[in-house]
Amino acid sequence: MSGSVPTEILVAVVVFAGYLVWKSTARKNNFPPGPRRWPLIGSVLEIPQTCQWKTFSKWAETYGSIVYVDALGQPIIVINSAKVANDLLDKRGSIYSDRPIWSYSESWRQQRKIVAQAFSPAAVRQYYPLQETEARKLVHGLLDDPSTLRRQTQLRIGAIILRVAYGHYVTGENDPFLTTGLMALDFFTTAGIWAVDVLPILRYIPSWLPGSGFLRIAKQWRKIYMDAVWNPYLWCKKNLATGAVLLPNFCAQYLVAEDVEISEEQEENLAWAALSVLGGGLDSNISSIFTFLLAMILNPSVQRKAQEEIDRVIGPDRLPVIQDRASLPYVRALMAEVFRWHPAVPLGIAHALTQDDMYDGMHLPKGSVVIPNVWHMLHDPEVYPNPMEFEPGRYQGLDSEMDKVTDISFGFGRRACPGKYFAEGTFFAVVSTVLATCEISSIQDTEGNAVLPDISYTSGAISSQKALDLVHGYDDNEAY
Repeated sequence: MSGSVPTEILVAVVVFAGYLVWKSTARKNNFPPGPRRWPLIGSVLEIPQTCQWKTFSKWAETYGSIVYVDALGQPIIVINSAKVANDLLDKRGSIYSDRPIWSYSESWRQQRKIVAQAFSPAAVRQYYPLQETEARKLVHGLLDDPSTLRRQTQLRIGAIILRVAYGHYVTGENDPFLTTGLMALDFFTTAGIWAVDVLPILRYIPSWLPGSGFLRIAKQWRKIYMDAVWNPYLWCKKNLATGAVLLPNFCAQYLVAEDVEISEEQEENLAWAALSVLGGGLDSNISSIFTFLLAMILNPSVQRKAQEEIDRVIGPDRLPVIQDRASLPYVRALMAEVFRWHPAVPLGIAHALTQDDMYDGMHLPKGSVVIPNVWHMLHDPEVYPNPMEFEPGRYQGLDSEMDKVTDISFGFGRRACPGKYFAEGTFFAVVSTVLATCEISSIQDTEGNAVLPDISYTSGAISSQKALDLVHGYDDNEAY
């Protein structure tokens, strides 16, 4: 018909009408500002696939400390301010402690409680000798062959955690408990923010549809993950009476404490809690160690100052121990600066909001995925001038300022890392031992010129330094 309206115009009118309805709803709900949102798809095309923290930081310059993102109807709240994170995730933790996809269940609460009790500031002291011994073994291995940095670090940090979690002593890098745990963690750390994390409905789509590859990956991941959960736990349980299990350890203290056989539910909570010790401590500690080494290569004056403090306070006749921390303020500041300069978990741990909330006049809807952009909090130039510079002196020796960095790095509210004190002990043992015994430098080209590594990091949930082959070390101390 000559009077009919072309299909293209009808589609355009419908889309525009939908846009007006959506914009009216958004204005009425008074969501926080954020990137452009379109009808139906929202802002999903604005979310990058890699290094999301950098894009979120740029958004902070435009939209402020709270950014609202609509991903196909799933609300996402990005927090770019430590104050806002404290106000919401800490002070209102009861409604911000849910987890995307998985609920904040009683089982999860019990698992977290078990870990928090086992790794309290008082409880972790019993593991100091183990952490110090493995740190020294790490240095020995690197002095023998610096090119084995990644393997040696995985082996020694893995040995600490598996010994503490299950009483299992790792004898080599092919230990099945270690390799299975590393594979399970690799799936997690390379995932970043998966689509299924922010769009739970994707769990139900058929595996043959385009874009559903994560379902096939998840099927492979599940088998490895379940092996990582149960194999070391069942080994510990089976060998408690044989003497093969080294004491004390995390699982044994609960298995031995029970007068009767623990229930199936208790056993499941314990097994998953033990894996969380491995998952929470292995790759994040390794990332921090690699960042420390990179920072020392790029900042030799900082390295010398820390070494001078150790030489002055500890002397040449022994190596530092974890209990020396209080006497080494510059080394503590150096550690804090490592956490700030490149946090191992730049987007923190995602939270989920269980009910509607209001903050500073803005509506935060129930069901939102809440992402604390730890990277921006620790690189905000108004808080940390010249944030890309590695400068331990910025804390002026004040533990209160260092603690702010550490607290942000280890998470917020009821999703904060319960193994914080244990992880700090391991990191101090490695940092202080390396500084006391080695000089860290880059490799040299054929003409003897230093080849400085790029500041390049992986883009997963746990971000790690890439240029790991550019580290040389030599023995600088005879205290062994």
